[in-house]
Amino acid sequence: MKFISALLFLFFLACGGPTGDSGNFDIAESKSADYEESEFDDVVEQSLVRSEVISERVEIQEQKIIKTANLVFETQNPEETHKKILQLAQQHKGIVQNDNSGKGYNRIFRNVIIRVPTESFQKFIDGVSEGVDYFDQRDISRQDVTEEFVDLEARLKAKRELEKRYLELLSQAKNVKEMLEIERELSTIREEIEARQGRLKYLESRVSMSTISIEFYKLTSETGITQSYGQKMKNALKGGWDGISVFFLGLLYLWPLFLLIGIGILILRRYLKRRKRNHNK
Repeated sequence: MKFISALLFLFFLACGGPTGDSGNFDIAESKSADYEESEFDDVVEQSLVRSEVISERVEIQEQKIIKTANLVFETQNPEETHKKILQLAQQHKGIVQNDNSGKGYNRIFRNVIIRVPTESFQKFIDGVSEGVDYFDQRDISRQDVTEEFVDLEARLKAKRELEKRYLELLSQAKNVKEMLEIERELSTIREEIEARQGRLKYLESRVSMSTISIEFYKLTSETGITQSYGQKMKNALKGGWDGISVFFLGLLYLWPLFLLIGIGILILRRYLKRRKRNHNK
């Protein structure tokens, strides 16, 4: 692989790498054979990344911002509030990512997660805020990922350029061993390209579509210590009556047993009386 690394290094210099006088070139050429594969690829990639980052920073003028919001508030009409949120999502071309509801100790609640285009982020929040007296929680965050975005794009372009140069080397390979080594390096580079593409798509999705988490709730009537205790007393009385009913119903199920016991007692009494008469005679 040293031959391939040296050849790729010379190819990189010929295709736009830094140039110098012939003495410096000889030194670089003699040292290139001592590079390990990973070290050499890093040198080439870093050189490509530096040039790409400079050009990307010039091209990208708009900041890449991930916007998120978390809203929690009370409402007197959960159904109307839910309907209003869905209408706002449709109006601003948003999507419902999650929608669930439940009941707690003293309230009913609903959680809705909406994703809307970033340009409609503030308008959507303003629409939800209409009619809300106060928010239990209102968190709005903005994360600047411009630097990561630029770095990923630059590294992705560098990896693609590196892949292209390895493909050109593959066409110049002299034997099977060199072909296998180059293909192994190509496989590693392509895995890294896929990983960076995945991260870049994720960031693009988060930047283009903002995430808004909304929780609204309504307090139920059974609140407070007095009402809760009264409800417990009511439940206790009802439970006691139910217990008595179950007890008597259980006795009815046992009537055959009681009948047999009664017959047994009568037979025993007659037997004892007869025995007593015989004893007196």
